[in-house]
Amino acid sequence: MRRSIRGPHVLDHATTDAIGQAVTGEGHDFDLIVMGSGPAGQRAAIQAAKLGKRAAIIERRAVVGGVGINTGTIPSKTLREAAMHLSGYRERNVYGASYVVKQDIAMSDLLFRADHVIRNEIDVTHHQLRRNGVVVIEATATFADANTVRLDYFDGRGQRAVTADRIVIAVGTETTKSADIPFDGQSVFTSDDILDLEELPRTLVVIGAGVIGLEYATIFATLGVRVTLIDKRPRLLDFVDGEITDALAYLMRQNRVTLRLGEGVDSIAVEDGKRGPHVRVALESGKQITASKALYSVGRTGATGTLNLQAAGLDADERGRLTVDRNYRTNVLNIYAAGDVIGFPSLASTSMEQGRLAACHAFDASVSGVAQLFPYGIYTIPEISVVGANEEELTKAGVAYEVGKAFYKEISRGQIIGDATGMLKILFHVETREILGVSILGEGASELIHIGQAVMAHSGTIDYFVDTVFNYPTLAECYKTAAFDGLNRLE
Repeated sequence: MRRSIRGPHVLDHATTDAIGQAVTGEGHDFDLIVMGSGPAGQRAAIQAAKLGKRAAIIERRAVVGGVGINTGTIPSKTLREAAMHLSGYRERNVYGASYVVKQDIAMSDLLFRADHVIRNEIDVTHHQLRRNGVVVIEATATFADANTVRLDYFDGRGQRAVTADRIVIAVGTETTKSADIPFDGQSVFTSDDILDLEELPRTLVVIGAGVIGLEYATIFATLGVRVTLIDKRPRLLDFVDGEITDALAYLMRQNRVTLRLGEGVDSIAVEDGKRGPHVRVALESGKQITASKALYSVGRTGATGTLNLQAAGLDADERGRLTVDRNYRTNVLNIYAAGDVIGFPSLASTSMEQGRLAACHAFDASVSGVAQLFPYGIYTIPEISVVGANEEELTKAGVAYEVGKAFYKEISRGQIIGDATGMLKILFHVETREILGVSILGEGASELIHIGQAVMAHSGTIDYFVDTVFNYPTLAECYKTAAFDGLNRLE
């Protein structure tokens, strides 16, 4: 069983108390209190410290980093890399479908790499906070009023109240759980339980084909697990270009993933069998699906249920999320919110920027314009990344656009790395030639997308890719190939 990671990154009691006493004086204890130490919370606290403010982070976990480092973004991407390496996925197109790096891959093989990365990330994060003079308080926080937070130390040191001039809520989200689902962390589990799994499943049912569900479905399938993916929606990832998701669905089926789209779940039960416990999933259509384990991944809920928001004059919606204005301020003037707790787009990258901007606005610091062009990285196998509009959106808006495509198998670098399925797609305006959107499926998609993002940010045209020179051989050449393909369609 995986244990909580603790180490030199955790402040000892004496240090925490000493710092707390040092900042206590006239007025409030702190200029800024941040609830949560995830990407948004870190950036908010560090930005405030750089503005010369007394900043503190309250974290209810034993370690800093929030869901992003401990159970979400970093662990899932590390498990993905471990799965791709140990399974020999990247080399199969060159050396054959039977090629593997390690036979009989166990959960411990995956967790070894994940624990290593998580430890390093926690240490780096805590060093950054300490270097910037941010106080880290390990406690559960609840509001007493709009300026007062009541601390309940989980190590048994009792309670204490601290005050701040400004407060940023960056508590993130937690997995949405239904009361009628028999969660036990092993047979029926959520994405937050992945790192505590004792063994790989022989077969797996994934309920929910959102980003998290898709990522884990492809990870487990790459490891040889027979996966069934269930979702009520008729297609995968409706915010991604349909051609890209269709290609992903095809590749998943090639990897023996069964897709049950447009199907709702009626019930989930854990039963005893000859090989031990197994899960029976009954669909609304009457189908019965049996697997050794089930991953329940139907959305996430803001982790605001224990904050006593009403005491501060705040209200969350039915999914625990807070509403903010364009400066990330809530309806209470001194309280801000950032990160996943405010909802879409719920990306670590955007959460960091939201936290930084919230702190700047809280203390009237000048900031440049807020970026509106966000890239999305979906770490399925193969990965997907998009920026800007897709074909469905442009068609609905009545925009005259054209498409340029490039396929990895046509690019020297694609042949070298053995990716014969990747593709890059550029959408551009027929008249102005301005780039409207880029979608990529394949190795390095989340890195490659930034070239398109940079050109779009400066209102660049398709001609830029024709006229520029890329290193050879690289996947970046896909942009030039796609540009020529698109311009040829205009003739």
